[in-house]
Amino acid sequence: MSKTMDQGPTGPEAATVRQPGLLLTDHHFDVPLDHTAPDGEQITVYAREVIATDKAEKAGEEKTGKARRDGLPWLVYLQGGPGFGADRPVGRSGWLDRALEEYRVLLLDQRGTGRSTPANRQTLPLRGTPAEQAEYLAHFRADAIVRDCELIRRRLAGDRPWTVLGQSFGGFCAVTYLSYAPEGLDTALIAGGLPALGSDVHADAVYRAAYPRMVRKSLAHYDRYPGDVAAARRIARHLAEREEVLPDGTVLTVEAFQQLGILLGTCDGSHRLHYLLEDAFTPTADGPRLNDTFREHVAAVLSRADSPLYTLLHESIYAQDGRATDWSAHRVRAAFPQFDAGRAIAEDRPVLFTGETVHPWMLRTHAALRPLRDTAELLAARTGWGPLYDAERLARNTVPVAAAIYHDDLYVDAGHSLATARAIRGLRTWVTDEYEHDALRVDGYRVLDRLLRLARDETS
Repeated sequence: MSKTMDQGPTGPEAATVRQPGLLLTDHHFDVPLDHTAPDGEQITVYAREVIATDKAEKAGEEKTGKARRDGLPWLVYLQGGPGFGADRPVGRSGWLDRALEEYRVLLLDQRGTGRSTPANRQTLPLRGTPAEQAEYLAHFRADAIVRDCELIRRRLAGDRPWTVLGQSFGGFCAVTYLSYAPEGLDTALIAGGLPALGSDVHADAVYRAAYPRMVRKSLAHYDRYPGDVAAARRIARHLAEREEVLPDGTVLTVEAFQQLGILLGTCDGSHRLHYLLEDAFTPTADGPRLNDTFREHVAAVLSRADSPLYTLLHESIYAQDGRATDWSAHRVRAAFPQFDAGRAIAEDRPVLFTGETVHPWMLRTHAALRPLRDTAELLAARTGWGPLYDAERLARNTVPVAAAIYHDDLYVDAGHSLATARAIRGLRTWVTDEYEHDALRVDGYRVLDRLLRLARDETS
């Protein structure tokens, strides 16, 4: 079978368009699938350049859209995930508004996401067998993303280092960048994304720390909305007795319902979860069933149609010591029997929600993942994962680094993050309980401004 895939347009620039206050330019870059074999197969990585219109006018770019290598410095944004494309801006707002005051911004669709060469249930079969698909996806971790960035930086900025802003998993990538290509960085800014280093690198340790946070977040939600205890029990009991299929074809099991707890890691998530639970049922000729509004909204939260890599590669971001992850979150959950919804109902206890976890049963229940089940199993069983961070180099770091740490972050353990902050020379921290994990989304201007001032050692 041929491994050549249609990559679409290539080259540093493809199209330039205007939005109110913005000039947007498309970039398509051919990069090696395997950076240790630079002359081998190439894939495409897409990035969208964003510059404020007034800055473009001053640089003489408004009409041509041509990027200049002098003038404004670059800031590259690394999205959270893994497996999500970068933000799609509509005008100036949030962190982008702050960044555009002094930077030319590059919104990177990390390999396999967005407009980069896609990796999903429709395209992966073109690679061949599940084993060939898994081997292909093994090249989609943070180390490859950083090497992509370095090729792109030299293409756009020449020898000038740039600033990186990493959100969540993007912060993990930023720490990999500091480990293996610090010469490419002027500054590193991290929002909720300092990974565990040292003895805590394996996924099992990450999830042993995560499940107690899920308990706390669930109980805090029920303290805020006591009526949701009964509502969640009713839904869980119903799902244990009746099959419910969501509009996208996903089977909503009890365990899948519990994954709505992923909302509890966001600033407004508890309120959104409450509004879902308060009106879930409708009477039918076949008895009470989950209503269409509930099913539609749940599908939007749980769907993996636009982000299959979030499931396929999630645990690999913690794999560095050669061991297989072996469905770590699923195995570790067995040590926390309080998440057994059936037992909770029988014992008249609250049904607890889970968070950012992936499980083998998702490859059966989630419609967009079913065709990739064998591939996912092979990735979970894969051994030989190499290191993503260099502790010795981080201890000698000279790049200005600032990181926001959210004190009880559902997704990234604050204790692990603080330990990592101490291990990176010169890193400045902002530890806060004002926000949840999505602070950069909900109050981005302030968050980015605070990180910039920290990195520059400026007083408020």
